[in-house]
Amino acid sequence: MQHTNWIQAAPGVWKMTVGSPEGLTPLTCLNRQPRKEAMAAMPEMPLPLNENETELIPLTAGGSLLSFPLDISEELYGMGLQFMRMNQRGRTRYLRVNSDPQQDTGETHAPASFLVSGKGYGILVDSARAVTFYCGSALRQQEGASAQARDRNTDRSWKATPVSDRLEIRLPQEGAAVYLFAGPGMLDVMRRYNLFCGGGVLPPRWGLGFWHRVPTLFRDAEVEQEAMEFRARDIPCDVIGLEPGWHSASYPVTYEWDRGRFPDPAGFVSRMKEAGFQINLWEHPYVSPESGLFGPMQPLSGNYSVWGGLAPDYALEEARELYTAQHDREHVSLGISGYKLDECDGSELTRNSWMFPPHASFPSGHDGEQMRQLYGLLLQDMTDRLYRKKNRRTYGLVRASNAGASNLPYVLYSDLYDHRQFVRALCNASFSGLLWSPEVRRADSAEDWVRRMQTVCFSPLAMLNAWGDGVKPWSFPEVEPIIRHYIRLRMRLLPYLYTVFAEYEAKGIPPFQAMPLVLAGEKQMDGESEETAGDTREGFNTAEGAYGLQAGREWDDQFCIGHDLLIAPLFAGESGRDVLLPSGVWYEAETGVRHEGNHIIHVACPLERFPLFVREGAIIPMMPALNHVPKGPQEIPVEMIHFGKMPGQSMLYDDDGETFDYEKNGGCWRKLIVKQAVDGKFSGTAEEGGPTCRYRITGWRFGQTRLPLE
Repeated sequence: MQHTNWIQAAPGVWKMTVGSPEGLTPLTCLNRQPRKEAMAAMPEMPLPLNENETELIPLTAGGSLLSFPLDISEELYGMGLQFMRMNQRGRTRYLRVNSDPQQDTGETHAPASFLVSGKGYGILVDSARAVTFYCGSALRQQEGASAQARDRNTDRSWKATPVSDRLEIRLPQEGAAVYLFAGPGMLDVMRRYNLFCGGGVLPPRWGLGFWHRVPTLFRDAEVEQEAMEFRARDIPCDVIGLEPGWHSASYPVTYEWDRGRFPDPAGFVSRMKEAGFQINLWEHPYVSPESGLFGPMQPLSGNYSVWGGLAPDYALEEARELYTAQHDREHVSLGISGYKLDECDGSELTRNSWMFPPHASFPSGHDGEQMRQLYGLLLQDMTDRLYRKKNRRTYGLVRASNAGASNLPYVLYSDLYDHRQFVRALCNASFSGLLWSPEVRRADSAEDWVRRMQTVCFSPLAMLNAWGDGVKPWSFPEVEPIIRHYIRLRMRLLPYLYTVFAEYEAKGIPPFQAMPLVLAGEKQMDGESEETAGDTREGFNTAEGAYGLQAGREWDDQFCIGHDLLIAPLFAGESGRDVLLPSGVWYEAETGVRHEGNHIIHVACPLERFPLFVREGAIIPMMPALNHVPKGPQEIPVEMIHFGKMPGQSMLYDDDGETFDYEKNGGCWRKLIVKQAVDGKFSGTAEEGGPTCRYRITGWRFGQTRLPLE
């Protein structure tokens, strides 16, 4: 046993190297530069853990165990895209990429080996191996284990997992680089982590509009007809996604257009762009023998096939160049806006096993375990760099990711289809620098349809996926007006959403935040320490289990977008729910009902209404419900909506919405201020915009208690 030795790697970040780490890891394969200037602007913090209490223990089977002390009520969050719970305390997390996890083991599409503690520190293990975290789930004999022994036959307090006061991380045999991130609060930890990974992503403006994916075998004329139906029904839509049928062959794929269904791809893409639609292409990594890439890529691929196709070694620069050159020539040069990167995760040990095995070998010298853990990152990175060379932003979908992904312009999705799990995944993504889309594919009823679509309209990527069932926003005619209303409301809120993502890019602030992050951020603003805040705020004692008066509830079914919007989804069969409101005053955005915060309230919501809350003092910028995001330098009218009886201030961000020029000129940040005069009247001011600012402020509304009607 030895104590750990940490060396500062960036402001508020420390690194320890254990053993001889392998060269290919999530951070090294992405090679994003830490945003040290933004990190230095945060409060200076010491090493967040006592080195004398952290241990590095050699294991008899090889490798080592990293051990940290845990407080009795310490919560542990993160570890990637977790569907089944939010607080991982008391659980063992085996962090392996798996598209179809059968149990709550930690396996998932995006098993980022990054943990956030409720005490205000974070731990990252940078490895391409599957790392195991024992989150207070392994009880050492010397911890007084015998005192926790219970007779299961007679004692109802018996637990399968006794309480342990250690966090233990089993490192790969070869070793790994381990990073510690300081707080002082969990939100600060996430900011440092996101900035260390290159900052958050800023999508193109159109990426935050509504997306619709058409059925698999649609021809170009059918795609255009369905797209124009959105326009005819006055439902905004910015992106149309093509599914496998656009390929000349798929499973495995060619990456080449089917000339029967799309005889003129360039003309098709041009016509769609003229109508205000971006085109997103589905693909997966496995190259068909019918593809022109098959021959050149064969010597650069692994020794196991997937579906009879090649699994290229994208750790090799030559393979990356072949892929990007073909995609540039066949897709990007035509105006394709981005990709849906499917099946880069893999499933095995189930009846649907199909991935290359862990013992597969690749020309770069890496094995199947490493490639499977990193395949999603490698594909995201290749396509992102392709668009960066064109000075064009992209935004897309991916089914696998890992640590370090904050800067990548992709949103995770899944074939799993449980509404509650989808909302929980959206919350959990905020603890790992990931984004998640609770896409809609089908519904059991009109009620289920509405509740799913309402959630989607307040997510990082709002999408309806009709690839299999052919569903459309108007598939349930009796509720089409409700669906139209919420898609249009998302478009109206786009200036707010775009600003929230700009703060993610520049400051590392997660755009979508689970409630523990929201409450932790408030404690820091109030000047409280995380250790005492739970004891001094009535109803928020974390030792009781989960931030509320209901012991054991995690509040993993609600979240905030930015600082001023709170979203509390409803599920089929529900006409109301409990909502945990942070401190301050909050208004139901569509009824104007006022609520005191720092409480749990109950709200009733008929099907045509959704629990959306706005913080008092907020200034919400709103634009018209346009059919699509305006192109080029066209001005966008924006009205400022101020809420409640308190003054307030916020920021409004803008740029050209399409290029990376903001990285040079800083974009256009405008401070918005609402003041109140002695006579009680409000007035609002906005800093002047620069040449890159497309928003034209058309007016102000003060003292609102609800979002204005169109």
